This record gives sequence, C-alpha cells and structure tokens, in this order.
Amino acid sequence: MLEGLKRWFSSRQEPLPQGWEAVAAWAESRRWAFRGVRDHDGFVVEGRFGTQPWRLEWGPSQRPYIEGGELRLRSDVGLPHDLQALIIDRTLQQRLEKQVFDQYVEGVQTRIDDETPPEMRWLVMFPRLTGPEMGVLRERHVALASAKPWLQQWLAGPLPAALAAMPASELPFVLMSARGRLTLRTALAEPAVAALQHWVTLFETAVREAHRAGVEVFGAEAMHPAAAPTTRR
Repeated sequence: MLEGLKRWFSSRQEPLPQGWEAVAAWAESRRWAFRGVRDHDGFVVEGRFGTQPWRLEWGPSQRPYIEGGELRLRSDVGLPHDLQALIIDRTLQQRLEKQVFDQYVEGVQTRIDDETPPEMRWLVMFPRLTGPEMGVLRERHVALASAKPWLQQWLAGPLPAALAAMPASELPFVLMSARGRLTLRTALAEPAVAALQHWVTLFETAVREAHRAGVEVFGAEAMHPAAAPTTRR
C-alpha cells in the first residue's frame, strides 16, 4: 500500500486535501479512482464490483433530512426505469411521514410537487411490505415499491441479513431504486475508512441482489445496459 500511495501522490496535479490521505490510500489499494471536489468540500471514489461500475460521493447533504456530511453510493444496475423502490429506516420513515402530513394536509396543499424528494412522495404512493414479509427487518426498516414482486425477490437473498447486521443507529438511512439506478444515502459526519468500507460492502450486496431480482422478475431482456453512475440528484 505504501508504494501505491507514493505513486498516487507523485501522479497528482493538485495537492491532496488534508485529512483524506487515508481515504485516497484505501481507494488506491483497490485500484479505485479518487478525487476531491468543490474546493475540497467533498470527494468522489469510483470503482467496479466486477464489471459493474459504482460511484461513492461524500460531502454536504443534498437532502433536508440529513444534517452535515452525507454519504451517497450510486450504481446503474440496469433495472427498468419505471421501477421505484425504497428501503428506509423506520425512525426516518415516521419523521418524513409527519412532515408530509404537516405540509400537505394541515398546510391545505392538495398535491405533492416535484420539489419534494421522491423518497417522501413514495411513502404515500406505494404499498409497503407487511411485518411478516419484512422478516428480520420488520423492527428497524420499512420497504415499499411500485413492483412488489421485485421488492420481495430483492429481499429474498442475503440483503436483509446484511441490513439487519448494521449497528443500531438514529442516523438516516435510505436505499432506493429509480430510473434504473440504485442509490444509498446516509449521514456520515467523518469519512473514516472503516465506515466507508462498511457501506461499500453493504452496497455491493444491494447491487448484486437488485440485478439478480431484476433478471428473475422482469427477465434479462427487460434489463437495460448498465451505464456509469451520474451525479444527478
């Protein structure tokens, strides 16, 4: 790793932001690309799970329900673009549902506009899995989707065990599918390597299982070619 870090430093055109040296070395050791963004206000790591490209972003929050630093992981899994699905921690689900009620019921608004994050809209649009259907996730998570068979198949493999093994936390957590892309969001104040590795491992399981479920439910012909993840919100 030391030799790899020396090569990485010698090849850079810009100085590495102080405090991210360990993250850069971690990425380099796995042959992933690392770069700082927004005047050293965050960074991006890009890699592959086998042939499947993925992207990690850490920086200021892009969602009102996450304060401070936000970790985002994205990968175009090739799912049908009209598939919308959400796994969310129960504490955040209850908080967002209350916000929706306060804003659109007591606020006398008649519809939810496009400025509302999709994960908030989906909470009132799609049916959620029942407690027995959630299995080991029933106490801490809520899951819903526009296509229930795919969601059930996604949770029929090792993903529930990986999610259940996460340490209990009050930090917001969202795992969602939209426009063929899988996205994970969570609060992360400091991007320590151990925490990043934990989330990458979990995301790899989610990506692999999402693709498997897509092939089994929709058929391989319905899966569009995977593309490199983008930075769209």
